[in-house]
Amino acid sequence: MTSTWTGNRGLILEEPLLFEKGAVDRCGVDLPDVPVVASRLGGLERARPIGLPGLSEPDMVRHYTRLSRQNYAIDMGIFPLGSCTMKHNPRLNEKLARLPGFADIHPLQPIETVQGALQLIDTLAHWLKTLTGMPEVAMSPKAGAHGELCGMLAIRAAHDARGDARRVVLVPESAHGTNPATAAFCGYAVEDIPADARGRVDLAALKARLGPDVAAVMITNPNTCGLFEPDMIAICDAVHAAGAFVYCDGANFNAIVGRVRPGDLGIDAMHINLHKTFSTPHGGGGPGSGPVVFSAALAPFAPLPFVRRSGHSYELVEEEQAHKSADHNQSFGRMVAFHGQMGMFVRALSYILSHGNDGLRQVSEDAVLNANYVLASLKDVFTAPFAETGPCMHEALFSDDFLSATGLNTLDFAKAMIDEGFHPMTMYFPLVVHGAMLVEPTETESKASLDQLIGSMRSLAERMTADPAAFKGAPFLAPRRRLDETGAARKPVLTWREPALAQAAE
Repeated sequence: MTSTWTGNRGLILEEPLLFEKGAVDRCGVDLPDVPVVASRLGGLERARPIGLPGLSEPDMVRHYTRLSRQNYAIDMGIFPLGSCTMKHNPRLNEKLARLPGFADIHPLQPIETVQGALQLIDTLAHWLKTLTGMPEVAMSPKAGAHGELCGMLAIRAAHDARGDARRVVLVPESAHGTNPATAAFCGYAVEDIPADARGRVDLAALKARLGPDVAAVMITNPNTCGLFEPDMIAICDAVHAAGAFVYCDGANFNAIVGRVRPGDLGIDAMHINLHKTFSTPHGGGGPGSGPVVFSAALAPFAPLPFVRRSGHSYELVEEEQAHKSADHNQSFGRMVAFHGQMGMFVRALSYILSHGNDGLRQVSEDAVLNANYVLASLKDVFTAPFAETGPCMHEALFSDDFLSATGLNTLDFAKAMIDEGFHPMTMYFPLVVHGAMLVEPTETESKASLDQLIGSMRSLAERMTADPAAFKGAPFLAPRRRLDETGAARKPVLTWREPALAQAAE
């Protein structure tokens, strides 16, 4: 008998779909026939079989367990995605977030029954204002991009309140990719500000463009090149002198938390990704939380509702109450139907209280130290475009110029990393660097784990230079080989039909 290769490798089996594993005409459990009873569905009864496959419990458990083994996770190894800050999530945070008093509450409960939750929100808000040096914070935004929207709506409300309709938002090339999309969504025209040779905002170009039509500048600091903007105070002064506001993308707050207060730099609004800076796991579409801190100039325009302490209890201040008081009396309104993201708040406050103010300072110091260790260990093999301008912050940036003579590119390198057992770094971002490779080790990685990553990356760079053809088809050892990613994104197959039925339909 001639044997054929099945595609299985050890315990990594070729995993079919549930519909291919189980038949729709059988059940995985022995059940007695259902007795015939009068229907109470009023004509809404199912007209045909539901079409779900029948499998036994062991089949189901093995299927999902095998699929889980094909996922990469922070609990398996380092996650070097730049800008995404995929760091370890302490189990303590998860345990506290699952306490019944936090996990089981409902947004429509009477306010007197959720006093503990409101106190936690108020305590977390105090920490966020203290760490940023800002007088006000909106806790309701659900994610970073949602926070950007919140900040820009407050800026628009502030301009409208003084009868100053401005239509342009300036976004530096080194800013986060969501910034121009947020500004455009708010109805603004977006214009780019170039980066200088150091990878920072070109201050002269920014000043030259400022004028009475500019509503705001959306800037990221540290920027997406992993570099701190040393001219930040000068930038804010110039923007304010032009009558505009400064929005700062706080996605990279992990690099400066405990060391730099954005309010001291002159920033007017900044969102904070709780799910990045304060350890909550993120990815796969959630969960997220993006509170926004505001300067005194924007505080009256912050969204509703907000938590306020009243004597020995807490209340949620709604629209009518806000307009009768001094705080939020010019609010642009609500961001969401209900207030906040409770599980995220619990995890973030758990992380903050575990570290304390001095511990949070060490978090940022260790994040910067780890990133510079990666940069220093690889810059003799990789092309590091801004290494000569000084140390980086929390992430190290490389280009694919070192591969230029091989015919390979950043995508080939990233796919080869999968064969080395690592999730690839962020690719092709920021756009100011050709073939960008953005590596963020975070503060939670040990020197041993960094050395393992560095060793694999150095080895790959050397082997790809010596034998480029051997890597063009990578990955070779993953459960799936290289896919048509463009086709998968633009023409996804999201449903399954039996081959016979699908063929008949065609």
